[in-house]
Amino acid sequence: QVQAVESGGGLVQAGGSLRLSCAASGRTFSSSAMGWFRQAPGKEREFVAAISWSGGSTFYADSVKGRFTISRDNAKNTVYLQMNSLKPEDTAVYYCAADLHIATMKPDYWGQGTQVTVSS
Repeated sequence: QVQAVESGGGLVQAGGSLRLSCAASGRTFSSSAMGWFRQAPGKEREFVAAISWSGGSTFYADSVKGRFTISRDNAKNTVYLQMNSLKPEDTAVYYCAADLHIATMKPDYWGQGTQVTVSS
């Protein structure tokens, strides 16, 4: 059974930082792209960042460029999202996306989500 489990969410003040982790299990994801999406209350789920299987290519939503960094450790089957200079509008549930198809930005697997709340 494939699982993607996020951790690292929490409450932080504006300007602060958080690091999210997504540990995948059930099979290796070292040959597939991974990503992060988020969903704020009353809004649709939106793309945040993605990383190729090798880590050599990364993609970001305009709203997070220069503030967020996605990375991965294939030996640990884990992808990370370092979030700096957080803003209240970054408040959302953040979801890990595994087996992400870059052309469509649609994953085969979702994590259960982790809440990030940024206070002003």
